[in-house]
Amino acid sequence: MKLKNSLILCFLFSLVSCQFLKTEEEGIPIARVNDTYLYQHDLDGVVFNGVSREDSIMQVSNFINRWATQQLLMDGAQLNLTEQKQSEFNHLVSQYKKDLFTNAYLEALVKRSIDTVVDLLEANQVYERNKETFKLNEELIKFRYINVNENISNVEDIEERFKRFNEEDKIVLDSIAIQFKSYSLNDSIWIKASQAIYKIPMLNAENKKELLKKSNFIQHKDSLGLYLMQIKDVLNRNEQAPLEYVMPTVKQIVINKRKLDFIKQLEKDITKDAIKNKQFEIFD
Repeated sequence: MKLKNSLILCFLFSLVSCQFLKTEEEGIPIARVNDTYLYQHDLDGVVFNGVSREDSIMQVSNFINRWATQQLLMDGAQLNLTEQKQSEFNHLVSQYKKDLFTNAYLEALVKRSIDTVVDLLEANQVYERNKETFKLNEELIKFRYINVNENISNVEDIEERFKRFNEEDKIVLDSIAIQFKSYSLNDSIWIKASQAIYKIPMLNAENKKELLKKSNFIQHKDSLGLYLMQIKDVLNRNEQAPLEYVMPTVKQIVINKRKLDFIKQLEKDITKDAIKNKQFEIFD
């Protein structure tokens, strides 16, 4: 029995090998379940280049067994399910095929035809109309911070420039940023307070309240060095989310509406054109 199985597996492996040598003959059957056949070309892609001989044989054998099991179940279903149930399933399959084709076609038309650029005016109009939906579910902050070795020679100058933070200070701090262990000097964007707590080791749930005080300056020393943090602005839970923070969502709302409007108009136009060109008619 073992010899017979080995011969069968070797035969299957030789069939798969022929695929890669481009010498296979189309329509060569390698398995049968009742009146349904599995052909050699059905194994395309089952075995990848670089796989060992043993693994290739196993992959092919597993594939054939899975195919046979599915086919046996399918044959059993067709024998045992009622005609009504089979008709329902066939209708679902037919509808699913139509949906796949039409959705892919519409998606291609939409991608080619829809302008995805959303200007600030249109975004602001959508934002104003939907303000109540843009409520924060967590705190946001605008802040800057530096983590630096407290023993470096220019630490006092760094602290002074960090607090004052005029245009010259920004340029200088950015130019010497290589001295910092970590930093973020862009305090003009809103970020989640939880992100700051996650990224900065000295922040935690206990001192979070210090992070949520507007215009608060925080200075902290630990084993990792000196931390300087300046809180520029704070927004709390349930407050209105700023437009710049929810801009990606607003843009997606605008684009989705354009898609829906385009599809509705396309469906109207394609029907009108079909009637005009006598491709579509309703009989009395």
